[in-house]
Amino acid sequence: MKKLLVVVDMQNDFIDGVLGSAEAQAIVPKVIERMKQAFEDKDEFICFTKDTHDVFDYPLTEEGKNLPIPHCLFPSEGWRINNEIIECAAHDSSVTELYFIWKKTFGHNWEKENWIHDYQIGTIEIIGLDTDFCVLANAMTLKAVFPNAHIVINAACCAGSTPEWHEKALDMLEHCHCEIINRG
Repeated sequence: MKKLLVVVDMQNDFIDGVLGSAEAQAIVPKVIERMKQAFEDKDEFICFTKDTHDVFDYPLTEEGKNLPIPHCLFPSEGWRINNEIIECAAHDSSVTELYFIWKKTFGHNWEKENWIHDYQIGTIEIIGLDTDFCVLANAMTLKAVFPNAHIVINAACCAGSTPEWHEKALDMLEHCHCEIINRG
């Protein structure tokens, strides 16, 4: 069975940009280490999600009305994946398949990703930002599309919008039958 590592929104705006935090910055080396492990495993592949908004319509979206902080505006520097992470991917990906998904809101419609259905996925591990928004939403949408996959949240490689929301989201994810590893 294949393993999928989903790297959620490790973009500049969430790390050290307009929605960045010290906690987000602190997980960058851990995310890189986890990616390096995936590169060594021939049965594991990596998918990056990229929160992607348009400067003109973001304020009109439901997210824009509730979070009126323009972020991840295509093709701004804040929209780009963190340089250290993308350099790691570019350097070490010769044996691992990489996929990139541009998503317009918290969760992604994984059902429409035809490539993912070609794999016999046993485990899906999720890392990235923010635990209480996009990690949570993607875990739930992945669980809906792959109800028999083992969903793992690597808490050490995630950060929330605040430390308190990170912990609340991990509790909720655990309640929804996701395995939480490397917590606290």
